Amino acid sequence: MFEEVKGSIFNLRRAFEIVRVSDTSVKNKAITAIAKKLAENRKYLIEENAKDVKRARKNGVRESLIDRLALNDKRIDEMIKTCEVVLSLKDPIGEVVDSFIREDGLKIYKIREPIGVIAIIYESRPNVTVETTLLALKSGNVILLKGGSDAINSNIALTNVIKDGLKEACLPENAIELVRTTDRSVVDYIISQRGLVDLVVPRGGKPLIDYVTMNSKVPVLETGAGVCHIFVDESADISKSIPVIDNAKTQRPGTCNAVETLLVHEKIAPKLLPELKKVFDEKGVEIRGCERTKSIIDCKLATEKDWETEYLDLIISIKIVSSIDEAIEHINRYSTKHSESILTENYTNAMKFIGSIDSSTVYINASTRFTDGGQFGMGAEIGISTQKFHARGPIGLKELTTTKFIVFGDYHTRK
Repeated sequence: MFEEVKGSIFNLRRAFEIVRVSDTSVKNKAITAIAKKLAENRKYLIEENAKDVKRARKNGVRESLIDRLALNDKRIDEMIKTCEVVLSLKDPIGEVVDSFIREDGLKIYKIREPIGVIAIIYESRPNVTVETTLLALKSGNVILLKGGSDAINSNIALTNVIKDGLKEACLPENAIELVRTTDRSVVDYIISQRGLVDLVVPRGGKPLIDYVTMNSKVPVLETGAGVCHIFVDESADISKSIPVIDNAKTQRPGTCNAVETLLVHEKIAPKLLPELKKVFDEKGVEIRGCERTKSIIDCKLATEKDWETEYLDLIISIKIVSSIDEAIEHINRYSTKHSESILTENYTNAMKFIGSIDSSTVYINASTRFTDGGQFGMGAEIGISTQKFHARGPIGLKELTTTKFIVFGDYHTRK
């Protein structure tokens, strides 16, 4: 089993030597070919995905997670659109990040270049297979994909289609390799390959992310689980706030940028919560509230565990707070540093919220569902980074590069 993965990694290293020096036109040709192959193989992709969806339902997987797994015409169209957007983005390789000239004429430049072999370990969501490949390719990298067993047929089919596109564009098919075994022990092998794998990105639930982060010998770009919050300030417009909260919770509850905890100022709670409950009842949202919330609306009593839970389902926890300071304190205690939002008409409170919240993305009067590489103009994303160095927030093209210094001299010597 590990011999197959070892071979894939060596194939990737050889492919990297070609991809890293390929110019933009060659990489764009490959992305165009991949889009074409996705369109041509639509039926094949949906049929293979249906096998995964059928198995998931048989195993009792909840519908919010099956929604992340499923492919249909609309989602394949979205993949093709992602190809078009990434195609239009500026190639980051060779970009001069900084430069200066010393008094003695020595010219020093800092430029972007590819990272190398990137391994991504992820669950469900077959669109990740396409998005990560496109971003890796455009940024001059190659990618090792380790998807979950729940999407194995979908990922094999997508990888086959992508390889056909690379072949048509005369780039190495081995610029993308999929680990086809579903044995989880292979993760330990991948994250031990320091020197052969340059970066590993875990994308999935908290247990997966924590395990990779704590055990990897390879540098890790940590993506985070999404215990996302919305705080409704006492000055918020209720009629405008309810659609934002509804969108953040119910549009796609199985995603990491869906809101999980709602904090409501005590002065607005008696008016807001009954109206919000009507909307949530229609959508089938289960509410778990604090004692004060239960005194206003009929709901389950929230426990300490609820404040730290990423439901990924039609469930939301609600807490009434007495001030913006209490809301900020709660968020910074329980947040996974993903996305937080304040709904307010008070400029001072908005600015205080921005300055006090320690998360990768902070919103004023907007749904947390916008935390997404595509929505932020990146075309796609490798994941949402919740760590504080190298990259934070959606991981796009520039976040998949490192830098090096180029120094031009005229036979200079150091004095």
